[in-house]
Amino acid sequence: MNYIEIGSKEYKKVSLCILIGSIVNFALMYSPQPLISLYSELYHVSPETASLSISLTTITMSICLFFVSLFISSWNRKLIMSFSLILTSLLAIFTAFLSNFYLFLVLRFFEGIVVAGFPSIAMTYLNEEFSPKDIGKILGYYVSGTAIGGFLGRILTGIFTDLFSWQVAFLIQGSIFMLASVWFTFNLPDSKNFNKTNISFCRLKSVLIFTLFNSKLVNLYLTGFLLMGAYISILNYIGYPLSRDPYDLSQTAFGFLFVVNLVGVFSSAYFGNLSDQYSRRIIMCIALSIFLSGTLLTLEPLLFFKIIGVSLVAFGFFAGHAVASSWVGFLSSRRQKCQASSYYLFFYYLGASLLGWAGGFFLKLFGWNGIVFYVSILLIIAFFSSVRPLSNILSFNPVKVFSK
Repeated sequence: MNYIEIGSKEYKKVSLCILIGSIVNFALMYSPQPLISLYSELYHVSPETASLSISLTTITMSICLFFVSLFISSWNRKLIMSFSLILTSLLAIFTAFLSNFYLFLVLRFFEGIVVAGFPSIAMTYLNEEFSPKDIGKILGYYVSGTAIGGFLGRILTGIFTDLFSWQVAFLIQGSIFMLASVWFTFNLPDSKNFNKTNISFCRLKSVLIFTLFNSKLVNLYLTGFLLMGAYISILNYIGYPLSRDPYDLSQTAFGFLFVVNLVGVFSSAYFGNLSDQYSRRIIMCIALSIFLSGTLLTLEPLLFFKIIGVSLVAFGFFAGHAVASSWVGFLSSRRQKCQASSYYLFFYYLGASLLGWAGGFFLKLFGWNGIVFYVSILLIIAFFSSVRPLSNILSFNPVKVFSK
């Protein structure tokens, strides 16, 4: 295989392109998140309904990712990723001309369809073009881009909403990211190790059986499902307590809270690199412990401790995601990497949609304490799913947990 060498000129070019692509993808996907409490106020909707501005996009994307996985072996990697980024930016621009919240949700539904063309194919592209011994490191950089994108989308939304309106915020972001998407299209190198494979029912069946019924991979799918659900639950609803007494944060100030996502740039790259050198079980447990510690710290009433808590949540989440996503590639053969990556992302975003949406009920019934309890339970289950196959959880033996 003609793998891209770490440190080469081509490596730097691919890394920058994938970084830019993931920034565009995740900035536009999560840009409404700081506005969820604002939508509740402006349009008189409940927290779980307002959170559909995120959940509707992610659940649509997760369903599309499942179907993408069936045909991904016959699709041009660069072409699909480029179209996905350009169409996602275009839909963000269209959002600027809407004033009805439910029409906005319809557009977010369609955005979930087009945004699905980037994540799984980007992961597949990297798994194909880079050596398995380097995949933890390079996927760590990809996850870093998702952290930067999530930060930019949220903070720009907060600033421009305060200055103008939430519609203008989408117009400005969509225009900026359209230019970035065009740059991506002209600069990403074509795949060298992609071999187009005709779709065959027998082949799909064999790959489907391996990737969906392999106990080790199912464990990672569940871990991704719980990780993302827990993370989105924190970010979706933290605005409710912080926008009210005694904090009363403005949209701009609340948007700047998401600067904590930048810790994910470090943690994803660092933990992705660690996962290539040490037991992934140990590294995952450390990431989950940091995540849980941050969640519990948000119970402290002082704003300073809440910010530190959300920072630890972001650090632990991106670390765990980098480990889990590279682990999927490590466990899959070359023929199965694209499907396995797609299924991981399918469950990952399904967690954002279903678990993130369900968190609204805990907030409504029990306040922020309910969210912390809910997220803590999700993380405890994630701990067990990441250290032992589902079929063996009942026979859990702590002595063997940290074997390679």
